[in-house]
Amino acid sequence: MRRQLLGMSQERLAEQIGVTFQQVQKYEKGINRIGASRLQRIADVLHTSVSFFFEQENSEPLTLQGPDLSANTDPVAEFLRTKEGLALNRAFLKIADRNIRETVIALVKAMAQAESRGVTLGASVADITLPLGE
Repeated sequence: MRRQLLGMSQERLAEQIGVTFQQVQKYEKGINRIGASRLQRIADVLHTSVSFFFEQENSEPLTLQGPDLSANTDPVAEFLRTKEGLALNRAFLKIADRNIRETVIALVKAMAQAESRGVTLGASVADITLPLGE
């Protein structure tokens, strides 16, 4: 997820850590184990700490197969894994003005509250001139 949030391809990460992109795929899927030094290198390339890879939202202990993601999944983390979530966050990060960012957050909150009260919002995807990816 961190690699995707940074907009980095598997190929680019592989190049930076000295492995093939197929190996990166295996690391990400949990198929292959990863050594401590390689994990540190990945953390450095992704501008994060090694502990980032071990953080969990709940207190479940890690197992050899990893945490059970089918239950108690954090909806924010789940959204960030989607194409829509990545596009929204990448676009939001491009907004330099803090006041505009706060206005966008307020707008989204207001829209969510209106929708939860059953108010139908008039905008549709057809009304938007730019796709989410731009």
